[in-house]
Amino acid sequence: MLNSMKKASNNPMGPLGFSLAEVLAALTIGSMVLVAVLSIYSQVETAATAITRKLDGSQLPFEVLQCIAEDVDRIVEGDADTSVTIENKFEKGYQSARLVILRTISDSKGKARTFEEIIWQTAYDYENDANGLVLYRSYSGIGLEDKLLDEQRQSWEKEYPFVPICDGVTFFKIEVRRGDYALDEWTPGPLPPGIIATISFAEPFEALDGTLDVLDVEKITQTIAVDRTRKIGFMFVKKEYDSEEEDEDSEEEDEDSEEVGKDDEEVSKEDEEEDNEERRSKQR
Repeated sequence: MLNSMKKASNNPMGPLGFSLAEVLAALTIGSMVLVAVLSIYSQVETAATAITRKLDGSQLPFEVLQCIAEDVDRIVEGDADTSVTIENKFEKGYQSARLVILRTISDSKGKARTFEEIIWQTAYDYENDANGLVLYRSYSGIGLEDKLLDEQRQSWEKEYPFVPICDGVTFFKIEVRRGDYALDEWTPGPLPPGIIATISFAEPFEALDGTLDVLDVEKITQTIAVDRTRKIGFMFVKKEYDSEEEDEDSEEEDEDSEEVGKDDEEVSKEDEEEDNEERRSKQR
């Protein structure tokens, strides 16, 4: 009986397990493979994010400027009930701006009330590690329907007046061109002839005065017409244009006459040579 028990103990019927060394080796190999896969995934994700950011960065400035132009075209009608206010300043070294488009109506008592007011402005981004500016847009007034952003906003976002449009802005400036000068301020009153909006998401550099600026090639600018009912003076310089044409025609005539003169000289030389040959033949 003892012999049978020894045989049973030497030949167990259950499955054999892994040793501690084998388990540790498998865990080590598995962790190494997992770390390698995660590092490759992180690199691919970083590259994809950089490519996507470049693609979005090339289109985002144009989309923002187009939204501003749509607001100006829709609200500004060139009447006395519409006003435009422009302010520019530096915020934490970044060029920042504020554009206010206001349209009012008169109630039954003749009191002016705000029908629509749209504000585009930038503010310093304290939450983002990369800093920069955040571009906000605000819509308020009696007309509660925002035709530009209501379809894209969530229900809870409609309760907030300022909606963040985009972050990472490094340059935002709005000017009014008057002759050879650019005005960075405009108070309510007569409408400006046009607005020059400039935005950039490029890496800024520190200027000599301590502020942050962006290379001109990295700035996206769009000119927006405001007062389309203004009278545009045209001046035609017909005399100068005719004189230029006359000069060109006279030059062409001189060239033609020179060519004709050269042809006549060649023909006369050929005729003289023929006459000389005939005389020589007669003398012979």
